Amino acid sequence: MTDTVEITSFEGLDPRISILRAGSEVDAMFVRTQRFDVLIDTLGTPALCRQALEKLCVTPGGKPLVILNSHMDWDHFWGNAALRAFGPIIGHVKTQERLAHPAARAKLAEKSGQESCFHEVELIGPSITFSGDMKLHGGDLTLHLLHTPGHTPDHVAVYIPEISTLLPVDAVEDPMPCVWSKDPDALFELRRSLRQLRDLRALVVAPAHGRTKTPEAIERNIAYFDALERRVAGIDRKTLQETTAPETIPSLAMEDCVPVLRVMDDGETAFYRDFHQRNLIATIRERLRQTEVA
Repeated sequence: MTDTVEITSFEGLDPRISILRAGSEVDAMFVRTQRFDVLIDTLGTPALCRQALEKLCVTPGGKPLVILNSHMDWDHFWGNAALRAFGPIIGHVKTQERLAHPAARAKLAEKSGQESCFHEVELIGPSITFSGDMKLHGGDLTLHLLHTPGHTPDHVAVYIPEISTLLPVDAVEDPMPCVWSKDPDALFELRRSLRQLRDLRALVVAPAHGRTKTPEAIERNIAYFDALERRVAGIDRKTLQETTAPETIPSLAMEDCVPVLRVMDDGETAFYRDFHQRNLIATIRERLRQTEVA
């Protein structure tokens, strides 16, 4: 677990947006508007969140701060306890369902047993929830909060039309996002969310992982899932039914299916190989469902 937050940016990113980078773990975002500031995700611990706020010179009683939890994955919201003195926390209504599930406390217990930095974490959910989409009108900038399920049921991406900038959080990743479950319905939702984000035609795309910054990342993600579908469709039903390691089937390894595989270290490669396996199993289950109906 990293213990340092870097405030960074990249060429082409509007100066009103800052990236809060917690090592290789996750990027949160900070957006300054005329009326208020917006913190998109609170990082993995209260200590990291406090550090980010200090570096940004954000203090209680200053400019109004709106906090968005994009979804209830630990690296995106476990810093919430650092924000009691600030503004409301917004999240999709499905975040409350995830927070109430026993898996949320089990994850905290697991990671607290591994690293002491998580001992301060409290599972604090949004104080304001919405269904569908929502808009934050900041005067100069409008933040469109878009429900984009698939990676998780509660996932929210942010589009800022005035500067043609998309903050897709975990719905877009380099080399690929991960489906919420091996259920084909989750796969359908993720692919639909990717198409929804592509149709925005944003000029700048800055997700929470992978450090990519171009709209082509969305097209690569779509191409990846299209390739999975085509390759799985070319394999006979019996093989798909009987395999216990689908990634070992010729043409279905991660390296075969990712349009552009960037250089990654062994840990990151293993991480995304797990993503690929989950995506692949969901794709196979969808294919078996289709052929059963046929």
